[in-house]
Amino acid sequence: MIGISKLYCGTVEPSDALRYGRDSSKLPSHLLQFSKDKKPVVVWNMGRRCNLKCVHCYAQSKDIEYKDELTTAQGKELIDDLAQFGAPVILFSGGEPTMRKDLPELAMYARSKGMRAVISTNGTLIDKKMAKVLKDIGLSYVGVSLDGMRETNDKFRGVKGAFYAALNGMRNCLAEGVKVGLRFTINKKNVNDIPAIFDLLEKEKIPRVCFYHLVYSGRGSKMVEDELSHEESRKTLDIIMDRTKALHEKGFPIEVLTVDNHCDGPYVYFRLLKEDPKRAKDVFELLSMNQGNSTGIGIGCVSWDGSVHADQFWRHYSFGNVKERKFSQIWTDTTNELMAGLKNRKPLIKANADRCAHCKWFDICNGNFRVRAEAIYGNVWADDPACYLTKEEIGYDEIE
Repeated sequence: MIGISKLYCGTVEPSDALRYGRDSSKLPSHLLQFSKDKKPVVVWNMGRRCNLKCVHCYAQSKDIEYKDELTTAQGKELIDDLAQFGAPVILFSGGEPTMRKDLPELAMYARSKGMRAVISTNGTLIDKKMAKVLKDIGLSYVGVSLDGMRETNDKFRGVKGAFYAALNGMRNCLAEGVKVGLRFTINKKNVNDIPAIFDLLEKEKIPRVCFYHLVYSGRGSKMVEDELSHEESRKTLDIIMDRTKALHEKGFPIEVLTVDNHCDGPYVYFRLLKEDPKRAKDVFELLSMNQGNSTGIGIGCVSWDGSVHADQFWRHYSFGNVKERKFSQIWTDTTNELMAGLKNRKPLIKANADRCAHCKWFDICNGNFRVRAEAIYGNVWADDPACYLTKEEIGYDEIE
């Protein structure tokens, strides 16, 4: 996760994170990515059922009843363990989490245990009544997925009217004073909508947006051809930075992040070297604190059936099940070869990758997304094909 507004617009300084000792239990939410202990933020896909038919769904959800989901009691046992383990945040996801009737009960239970609770939703089911329920829970954040303006989004979501239903859901949250943000997965078919998305954010006064790079997982594995080229990725980051800065200069300090491609960090740094070298120095320090991709370290996932995954895109590989062992035990068990590798991946990547092995940003990026490397090359420790930095930028020739 790369905070474009934090880094490029200077809304966060290195001293902000250092003030809290970089302890995840003490850091406010907007600084968690700079924690030094990296206790996992846990995504719980609490139910697989969904009312939409998104073409890039990593859960491959349908609007049907699924069996073997964790019960309310089992969910509370999971939350007890996560709270004791020190996981700072639980993210309730799906499928569509608002389709589980016990979402309010479980989210309030997490809050009572001292955890920060957030939800990731398509927003279409958040009417005024549900928005008030979310307010009463005391959620830290509600992330609503939109993958373009009306025509584009509804095509991706597979249901006509999904755009306006999601927009109304966000409006209902804002009316109740619930912090809400927009989630957008970038690909060739919706990248041209990004300027209009920024216009929408400004018009609706939506304070946060996360732009996700495409990950080849679930139904998203069929969208490899829709991935941006490296040059298109660079141009898209420039647009995101330009529009973020413009909103900040207009007095709307929106929080803008990019997710699932850590070469965005060095790219921001290179741009600041030309525009503001002093700020570039601070950004380098913040990127060093961030420590790059944290799959299997600072982000984890529990599926609807209790299976534990390295993150929400690793459904093809489970480390165990919380019905049989506690998450904390599974997460710290490095007798599992993949778990051990993810926690100490650098020697493995350097032995298998080419660009990563020669990259001077390796410590800051941490090898980027391993599941993309596996999807394209059949090797978890190969280069991430979505890294768009040039040989000159990674220092390949310089090291050679």
